[in-house]
Amino acid sequence: MRVLIVDDHAGFRRNARRLLEAGGLTVIGEAATAEQAIAQAHELQPDLVLLDIKLPDGDGFTAAEQIQAPVILTSSHELDDLRTRLERSRARGFIPKGDLSAEAILELAR
Repeated sequence: MRVLIVDDHAGFRRNARRLLEAGGLTVIGEAATAEQAIAQAHELQPDLVLLDIKLPDGDGFTAAEQIQAPVILTSSHELDDLRTRLERSRARGFIPKGDLSAEAILELAR
């Protein structure tokens, strides 16, 4: 599975890349903003986009609406705070940043 990682913190992107690649996924790109995420998703055609909810130029919910690939949202915020928006979004699901793994992504991607 080819994944695009979107988060405004370079350290998180670096750690997420290591975790996902160690689990057998291929990270084909990284983005730090919603605008970059939309452009890279269009250009790279990933199988999945791991998308942070809070970005400097918008939020992941809005960006997800403009990305054709399946999206899994992530955040350091609790799911309870986001449940209503998540249910209304086109995202496949939500993974808290602390629980990120290739297995968690594959489970939601099915």
